[in-house]
Amino acid sequence: MTTIALTIAGSDSGGGAGIQADLKTFQELGTFGTSVLTAITAQNTNGVHGVQAVDTDIIDGQLEAVMTDLRPKAAKTGMIFSPEIIALIAERLTQYGPIQLVVDPVMIAKGGASLLQEEAIEALRTKLVPLATVITPNIPEAEVLAEMTIENEDDLHEAADRILKLGAEHVIIKGGHSDDPQFSEDYIVSTDGSSFRLRSPRIDTEDTHGTGCTFSAAIAANLAKGMSVEEAITEAKVFIQSAIQYGLHIGSGHGPTNHAAYRIHGDTVRKDIVRR
Repeated sequence: MTTIALTIAGSDSGGGAGIQADLKTFQELGTFGTSVLTAITAQNTNGVHGVQAVDTDIIDGQLEAVMTDLRPKAAKTGMIFSPEIIALIAERLTQYGPIQLVVDPVMIAKGGASLLQEEAIEALRTKLVPLATVITPNIPEAEVLAEMTIENEDDLHEAADRILKLGAEHVIIKGGHSDDPQFSEDYIVSTDGSSFRLRSPRIDTEDTHGTGCTFSAAIAANLAKGMSVEEAITEAKVFIQSAIQYGLHIGSGHGPTNHAAYRIHGDTVRKDIVRR
């Protein structure tokens, strides 16, 4: 039986992030990808050069078309830009649910461009996060969601707990922005009180464009295939580590990750992922 996953996100004309990265990830992980386009960006490895939100009526139509016919087993959100779009998505996912939802709280692009309006942050916190099976902020995004600064281990734990209290079932605070020169370590905590960490070697590379999109899409694809949340996150870590480690080295800025690397190198990379 074919498994279906859904991405609700913006388009990246450079192909490394957004809808494009999500659909590539779904395909590599053996799921059929469907999509709801929320915004169009003029974007390449050097940055975001323009953003145009999609009309909410068209977003609504896309959601209805997918949810009433193809019925994905899991979905993820990425760039959703405005409070109006967030409110619409939350309302429709509730209406068509239940569905396992991965929320990637996209706020800032690699080049520094804002991908979420300031006034949309509260809508994200109050309307979408409570629907999340898993939410995947990096450290700066976690600071915004938790309304605090993360400077040490105690702060990390407090921020994760605050985000859990917003309604998410599982929180992953990704370690890519930490100052550890050797490792990137993700902290995962759940509403049942359990927690664990996934550590991987830090790769010295500029090919990191779309890492958040790809990681969250991999979790969604794995959930759609019936994995437990813990399994889905762990295997997604292998997927994104492979994609970063075996980069494509294209473009003159922050290059895209290699979405095919997991299929080729996943078994090798898996040995380097440490759970603790």
